[in-house]
Amino acid sequence: MELKSDTTLTPNFEHPTAGGLTSNSVSATKNTVLAGLEMQDFISKRLTIEKGHIPFEMRLGIHTGPITAGIVGVKKFQYDVWGDTVNTASRMENAGQIHKVNISERTYSALKQDTHFSFENRGNISVKGKGDMKMYFVKLA
Repeated sequence: MELKSDTTLTPNFEHPTAGGLTSNSVSATKNTVLAGLEMQDFISKRLTIEKGHIPFEMRLGIHTGPITAGIVGVKKFQYDVWGDTVNTASRMENAGQIHKVNISERTYSALKQDTHFSFENRGNISVKGKGDMKMYFVKLA
């Protein structure tokens, strides 16, 4: 499945991806979560297929909200995004677990009625610079 997302370069991320930059809809949120689940599935399959190679594992965190975006650079231009939503997504990743997709309460609220997903409530987790935040692991139902 090919899902639209945009890769950006933002400090403190290992490989950030922003979904729905041109759309403010639940489908953009859903597609971002589906892309995250597909990435985790790919990595998990790679671990089982390519035994003997250095394993590649990842945590994935998703948060939904407004961002600031723009072009940065003088000699080489790059598209970048920043703001609280970006920082919170980073915190979701940091608080996550390998092979799982960790989402914020805001992302959960946008998707909780979608029968394609099942959610594991992780409760409140202490987040650097934000205090306690409710988080959920998400997977396909």
